[in-house]
Amino acid sequence: MNIHEFQAKDILKRFGVVVPRSIVATTPEEAKKAAQELGGGVCVVKAQIHAGGRGKGGGVKVVKNPDEAAARAGDMLGKNLVTHQTGPEGRKVRRVLVEQGLDIARELYLAMVLDRAQSRVTVICSSEGGVEIEKVAEEQPDKILKETIDPVIGLAPFQCRRIAIKLGIPAALTGKFIAAMQGLYRAFDECDAALAEINPLILTKDGQVMALDAKMNFDSNALFRHKDILALRDTDEEDPRELEASKFDLSYISLDGNIACMVNGAGLAMATMDIVKLYGGEPANFLDVGGGADKAKVANAFRILLADERVKGVLINIFGGIMRCDVLAQGVVDAARELSIKVPLVVRMQGTNVAEGRKILADSGLTIISAETMAEAAERIVKAIR
Repeated sequence: MNIHEFQAKDILKRFGVVVPRSIVATTPEEAKKAAQELGGGVCVVKAQIHAGGRGKGGGVKVVKNPDEAAARAGDMLGKNLVTHQTGPEGRKVRRVLVEQGLDIARELYLAMVLDRAQSRVTVICSSEGGVEIEKVAEEQPDKILKETIDPVIGLAPFQCRRIAIKLGIPAALTGKFIAAMQGLYRAFDECDAALAEINPLILTKDGQVMALDAKMNFDSNALFRHKDILALRDTDEEDPRELEASKFDLSYISLDGNIACMVNGAGLAMATMDIVKLYGGEPANFLDVGGGADKAKVANAFRILLADERVKGVLINIFGGIMRCDVLAQGVVDAARELSIKVPLVVRMQGTNVAEGRKILADSGLTIISAETMAEAAERIVKAIR
């Protein structure tokens, strides 16, 4: 689960990370009032969406007075902001963050992430703050500093000092820098985060170390322990189909293609998407209905797939283990009749009760294209939509 910048800063502040003074606004009038409360001088108006690259997309503006803050907020609010992470459709801006202006001396990058290769949390730092870390890693890999954290002792002070020395942090600010690192780690650990990123972490000319921007996302499997964080969820920022799928315990991710895929098992789902692309098609989604799906779950999955207007065909690829093929087939038939499916449908089933499942499909009276293998299924759905 993702949250907004202003929400992430509120969390970091609880763990001792210093953040600029800021006020959330949902109208130009509120933005003007916020700028006045911040002193009436230079401030920054930031669009609040769940995507990076806001500055390049026009979603971060430095303003000189409250009237200009209102004008820039008016330019953003209610509009779709397009960044390299939103896709061409962009994200609608429903609120902005009005933040105090600061005299910046240096910008750094600081993040806590899970290194899956080592099964440990890793600190990633760079002297190149304020830009995409992926670009730095590609063009200047020597600028990336890492420290692996021992889960027993946590982030050790000597690790923080080592990073501070490598980054050339002034001695007078080393204590504050270490406090920011320790606070970020504690926030990551205690909130069950999947990512905690400050980009940039700034050193100001008056001797402050502050999180100028913040991004946090969380392990959804741990949210039952964090009702306060779950309350921060902004469903307006989520794909409506993904939101609907979560209600039925379906693993669904929307993609850009036109061939909808319904599969049981994450590995089989990824293999299905790969083979669709191999035969020249483009998957419209990742959808794992799970091993124990029943007819109702299959019907709901089918309905979510067909709600995507881009879908020109549906490929169902099921291995019947825990989930029986006859149960799947009956769910597909019931859903297809209820929704009056008008796009090509290819079904490939193998496993438990496959003969019964195929008979249900054959006796349904519906136009369903059967396939024996994954390759045959992919080839037939691509051909059918063309």
